[in-house]
Amino acid sequence: MPIEFTHVPGKTHPADLTVPFFYDFAETATKLSLIEDAGFQKIVVDDPAGLLTNMDIAARALDRTSSLEVVLTHWAGVIEPTVAARQLAALDAKSGARLSLRMLSEPLNDDDAETRPVGHTVVWQRIDEYLVLLKRLWSNDRPFDHEGAFYSVTGGYVPRKGPTVADVTIRMGGQSGTALKVAGRHADVFELAPGSLNEIRQLMERVRSAAAEHGRAGKLRFALPVRIRSEDNASCQKAVEIAGPPAQIALSLLPYAALGIEEFMIVGIDRPREIAMAGREVIALLRNTLGRREADVPQPGAFAPRVIREARAGGTAATCLR
Repeated sequence: MPIEFTHVPGKTHPADLTVPFFYDFAETATKLSLIEDAGFQKIVVDDPAGLLTNMDIAARALDRTSSLEVVLTHWAGVIEPTVAARQLAALDAKSGARLSLRMLSEPLNDDDAETRPVGHTVVWQRIDEYLVLLKRLWSNDRPFDHEGAFYSVTGGYVPRKGPTVADVTIRMGGQSGTALKVAGRHADVFELAPGSLNEIRQLMERVRSAAAEHGRAGKLRFALPVRIRSEDNASCQKAVEIAGPPAQIALSLLPYAALGIEEFMIVGIDRPREIAMAGREVIALLRNTLGRREADVPQPGAFAPRVIREARAGGTAATCLR
C-alpha cells in the first residue's frame, strides 16, 4: 500500500502561539488547496476551541476541498452518541466518504469535559461503549434500545445515513494495556507514540496482538507523527523530530516505512513555502525511493536493515516528547 501523508496543523503565527491554523478561514482555504495539491491525502482538524468547533471546521474544510480526507478529532462525553451519529453521518454523506474519526481519550478544552469520568480505565470503558453505539447507529436498519454503564438509548436510529457511513475510519492511539484493548477492538488506524525504532516496533506488535483478539490484526494500519524541524519551527511536540535537507529527511523516514508504517502525520508545516517544500521534495522523494525499493524487494520489511544503515549514515532522526 502506498505511503500516505497527513497534514497536522500547528500555529500559523510563530510570534503569537495563541492563533490556531483555522483562525482565519479565508487564509486557511488557500492553504487547504495548497496542502491538497502538494500531495497530502488528509488533514487533521483539532482546534483548541473544542469538539463543536471541530465539527464546524470539518464541514467547511470538506466544502473547500475535493479529495482531501478530513480527520475529525473527537472524544466521548460531549454530546450524546445518537446526536453525534446523525451529525457525523451527515458530514460523511456530504463529503463523499472523506471523513474519518480520531478518538482522543481526553478533550484538550475543559469546557468539553463537564462529564469527564474519573480514572484511566473508566475513560476507556466509556470510549468503548461510545464507539459501539456509533457503529451500531450507523449500521442498524431499525430503532434499538441500549442500557449501558455510560449511555442509555431508547429508539436509537439514524434515518438519513449514507451508504458508506458504517465504514467511517476510526483512528486511535495510546500505550496502556487498557487503551490498546479498546483500540484493538475498534481502530482502523493506530497513531503511534514517538520513540526509537525498537520502541515503535514493540508498540506495533502490542497493537497487533490486541487486534488479533478480535480477529482484526490484518485490518490495522499504522500512522506516525513526524515533525520536520526548521530554525523557526523547533517547538517540542509529540512527534518524531527530523531535521536536514529534503533528501536526508526522506531517507530518515525510510526505516519507519520499513516497519510497516503506512502513514506519516507531518506536524506543524503551516506556511505556504513549507507546505510546498514538503510536497515537492520530501513527499515526492520518499515515494519515489519506496517505489524503486518495492520494485526490487516486494516483501514488506525486507529492505529494513539496508535503509536503517543508510539513515544512520545520513543522520539519525531524533525523538521529541512533550
